Amino acid sequence: MDVLLQGLRAAAEPTRLRVLALCAHAELTVSDLVEILGQSQPRVSRHLKLLVEAGLLQRHQEGSFAYYRLADRGLGAELSRQLVDLLPAEDPMHARDLERLQAVQEAWAVKAAAYFRRNATDWTRLRALHANTDTVDSALREIVLAEPVDDLLDVGTGAGHVLKLVGDHARSAIGIDLSRDMLTVARANLFRAGLRHCQVRHAEMTALPFAAGRFDVVTLHMVLHYAQRPVAAIQEAARVLRPGGRLVVVDFLPHERAELRSEHAHRWLGFSDAGMTDFLSEAGLVAERSHSLAGGPLTVGLWLGRRPANDSLNSDNAETARKVI
Repeated sequence: MDVLLQGLRAAAEPTRLRVLALCAHAELTVSDLVEILGQSQPRVSRHLKLLVEAGLLQRHQEGSFAYYRLADRGLGAELSRQLVDLLPAEDPMHARDLERLQAVQEAWAVKAAAYFRRNATDWTRLRALHANTDTVDSALREIVLAEPVDDLLDVGTGAGHVLKLVGDHARSAIGIDLSRDMLTVARANLFRAGLRHCQVRHAEMTALPFAAGRFDVVTLHMVLHYAQRPVAAIQEAARVLRPGGRLVVVDFLPHERAELRSEHAHRWLGFSDAGMTDFLSEAGLVAERSHSLAGGPLTVGLWLGRRPANDSLNSDNAETARKVI
């Protein structure tokens, strides 16, 4: 009862209700909200603090920036979503806020477009070396969506490609990346795609900011060849899997294109089936499936590993994992 009353008191103020509605559409910073609402930074920060304390919003720090979105767990999450759904679409102030949010999103898109222009040539050359992207995407979707997906983590999400590809089939999805530029691109892409339940975070693949047993699917899509220690990245992905959870790895099979090290910062020139099976085994996963897609000098491999359903490591932490963002 107390939690519900605290949430109702926090939301029962015009500006805070506007903030809830905006954060239901995208992850926003204090600066974004100041621009949209036309209010001072201290005032907006105060409203955000009250909404977070009431469990209606969740906050995550990313360098010098803090991002806010609707809470996704607990009674506060249910209440915030219900309140937002009750807002009339024809309300003039709500409509103006959404127009201003669109302007903020367009600013993100400008940054994203500039980043892609700077890197498009290198990415085009790399894509020409391997199987058609649509073919790889189709195979990835088939593997990920072969079973129901509740909570998905995409490690090394880049521009949010995997989240856009399968996010609409997940209850919630998070992408992590070490590049803040790419996170800007991903946020713009997710906003345009209307994937409100998907979010991105700044994190490193061998130090994920999640409790054990948090996800039922983890993807490593074209990122492992950048890892200093691939097995460490797989072990960390395995740690956050629930019992019975699945890890899907997409990367190159062994090749001799040494220029990818100097021109694209690849640390590893592909992975063999036997090597990947060893990685999965070291991480406590069972290798269930492998698939290769030829289509150029480079062959793409897809591997599926599963956390045993009776694994006590995750079972002991299941309740904790449910409470961690």
